[in-house]
Amino acid sequence: MYVLLPGSHRRLCRARNLSATGVFVETGDMGLRKGQTVELAFAISLGTITKLHRRTAVVAHVSRGGTGLMMQNHGS
Repeated sequence: MYVLLPGSHRRLCRARNLSATGVFVETGDMGLRKGQTVELAFAISLGTITKLHRRTAVVAHVSRGGTGLMMQNHGS
């Protein structure tokens, strides 16, 4: 999963506990802070088809292990 920040900064991170409403991402020290908005880009494999998804998310919490992100409503 890529975490995209304003100013064209992006980092490939490992996602943990991905759900429709949020994700915990192993971000290391990216300097993210609670309430900050980021964009996520990730691929989901559906058998023979792979779909690329982009979602806006808000930083819900930051820990030494990573960052908890809450997905924003996507056109609903």
